Amino acid sequence: MAYLVLARKYRPQTFEDVVGQEHVTRTLKNAISGDRMAHAILFSGPRGTGKTTIARILAKAVNCESGPTPTPCNACRSCRDITAGRGVDVFEIDGASNNSVDQVRELRDNSRYMPAHSRYKIYIIDEVHMLSIAAFNALLKTLEEPPSHVLFFFATTEAHKIPITILSRCQRHDLRRIETAAISTHMEGLCRKEAVSISSGNLWAIARESGGSMRDALSLLDQVLASGDGQVNDEYVMNLLGGMDRQVLFDLSEATFTRDISRTLALIDAVYKNGQDLKRFYADLLMHFRHLMLAKLDAQTGLMTDLPPSEMEALARQVETVSIAFIDQVFTLLFNAESSVRTASQPRLAIEMAFFKIQQITPALPIDLLIERLDTLLNDPNLRPTPGIVEAQSVYGDTVSPPKAHPRSGPTEDDPADVTAPAGDETPAGPDRVQAVDRGPGSDAWRGIIARIAETKPSIAAALTRSQLVSVSEQAFTVEVQDNDYSTNLVKKNLSMIEAVCRELAGRGIQVDFFGGDTQDSSAASAKQKTDDIRQKLLNHPLLADAVEIFSGKIEEIKIR
Repeated sequence: MAYLVLARKYRPQTFEDVVGQEHVTRTLKNAISGDRMAHAILFSGPRGTGKTTIARILAKAVNCESGPTPTPCNACRSCRDITAGRGVDVFEIDGASNNSVDQVRELRDNSRYMPAHSRYKIYIIDEVHMLSIAAFNALLKTLEEPPSHVLFFFATTEAHKIPITILSRCQRHDLRRIETAAISTHMEGLCRKEAVSISSGNLWAIARESGGSMRDALSLLDQVLASGDGQVNDEYVMNLLGGMDRQVLFDLSEATFTRDISRTLALIDAVYKNGQDLKRFYADLLMHFRHLMLAKLDAQTGLMTDLPPSEMEALARQVETVSIAFIDQVFTLLFNAESSVRTASQPRLAIEMAFFKIQQITPALPIDLLIERLDTLLNDPNLRPTPGIVEAQSVYGDTVSPPKAHPRSGPTEDDPADVTAPAGDETPAGPDRVQAVDRGPGSDAWRGIIARIAETKPSIAAALTRSQLVSVSEQAFTVEVQDNDYSTNLVKKNLSMIEAVCRELAGRGIQVDFFGGDTQDSSAASAKQKTDDIRQKLLNHPLLADAVEIFSGKIEEIKIR
């Protein structure tokens, strides 16, 4: 007898033999037991997951001489014929090569005849999405109301291509990708039956390569066993699969975490010289860093089902001393470079450029520690605003107000005048914005006067707020106003109005002295210089750089008002 490949030789013959699709097989067995079988069933899912196999088992289950039964006997005539592919009442049709409307019309006409010796006439149409629109339309009526002796079983990898009118007439079962562990365990059992020796690591590599497809895994295993002569070499399996020793990925991540760029480049060079597909290598590297992130986060092991337990333990050990923030930085940079590597004519250069960027980054601080240090930075006495700064906006969006001005009787040589705001500021002043310019006798009355003026003339109140109350007598308030064009003109033009308010509220007049602004200008320039120094210190501070990098942001503006 000709050699049968493993996928055919060990094809499941009962629902219990199907691997990784318990949600489908359990539903079908219950439907058979409860006599609730649908007349049209659609199996959809990735390649090699058991769609056609389950359809054949279902055909045996409903046509078995001892059935319908969830467990076909595989001994009666009907079961044997279906297993051998020669059943006269079970028609397995390839939708890709029988997709015309004429062929579907012929199928529809033949379906009216009773089965030869079985209970049902069954049509299994594989890759049903390949039928033409006209063929689907020709099938609609028969599919909706088929003869009582006809069942339709459809299989497809692309259910979205099937018209909704067909989908609505079928009971749909979606098959999943088979887990790597389940594929590896199944292949281990087959190897024992075939009396061959192969390591569990190689079986995991084959299962991982299959992408959740049992048929692909068994085809790869067939290829490996054909070259092994009973014993399989690990290195040969890696070369056959086009992969590499998984230890290379661990070595590369270790060199990245220790910032050993020479070792990193040497490992990339070794992969290149071994003839490995660099784009495939980079995809494996991305998955490796994904697994490292999951290991650091103590994620559920179900999220890493394609890894053996020994490799998951190695991942946990490698990230013990590495911060989550740094792993995230590396993973983000590698992922952002993926499209460049995939489309590059020289992928080696693209990979090396990605690691050059990684080498330049500074490991980010944990966010809680960063916030704590930013708070410390805001409270740094060397960065406190001077009295010439009304307020500074912090990185959190709140404000830091300056210390209140101390009472004084007049300008001195060292401290010539108050500089709470630059001259010419036309910020409206309301009663709640009036600042205390003095705490001596009469200061409350003076503040009340400024508040009254602010109700109708806010610009004048703002100029008076920046003035200095020198003294208060029974006859008048003595006030010093900086001698600049704006304040001088404003106060002089409205002096009569100001005096009227003073007499109305306090029974006193007002005496205004205008003093030169040279000293004041010097003080304002000094305050501006201090403001610029604070801004530059903030821009150069490493904590601010860490915050920008962690949040992937940029400094739009530093406001010091």
